[in-house]
Amino acid sequence: MTVAGLVLAAGAGRRLGRPKALVEWDGEPLVRRAVRLLRAGGCDPVHAVVGAGADRLPTLPGAVPVVNPRWRDGLGGSLLRGLDSLPSSVDAAVVVLVDQPWLTPAAVRRVRAAYAAGAVVAVAAYAGRPGHPVLLGRATWPLLPPYATGDRGARDFLRARPDLVTRVPCEGSPADLDTPADLAR
Repeated sequence: MTVAGLVLAAGAGRRLGRPKALVEWDGEPLVRRAVRLLRAGGCDPVHAVVGAGADRLPTLPGAVPVVNPRWRDGLGGSLLRGLDSLPSSVDAAVVVLVDQPWLTPAAVRRVRAAYAAGAVVAVAAYAGRPGHPVLLGRATWPLLPPYATGDRGARDFLRARPDLVTRVPCEGSPADLDTPADLAR
């Protein structure tokens, strides 16, 4: 069973004032941190979908950068572009957003374990609320295009198909960084 990692890191970070992929967190660009998270959680291969600021992207050891030329169209297009970039040998993908630095490798391992136990879709849950990482089995990928539009990734799909979703209790925080004030906290 091959479970890939997919970092969605193509946005411009308008509220933040710069592409989130390039933001430094504890001396490391967020995109590199997200790649390291997925690798530490056992994902292989790892692809990072980039767009805004791609010309200034740091090297990504352990990851394949995937440029989304239509990154302005939103998160949904980046999700679909990333899934399309994965090799045919990949059975599932663990998806994370670049702006969530408090996710843990343990959460990645937990959603992977739920998939190994038979889940089609595994969603990390924090105090009962769904968050990331989200694992999508390959069988769901053809179902995503009608839902993954604009700044909507798989969220609407997950709501429309709760019969496919396994919530996985996780530790940590799915909080994201959207503004300069978020960086300061």
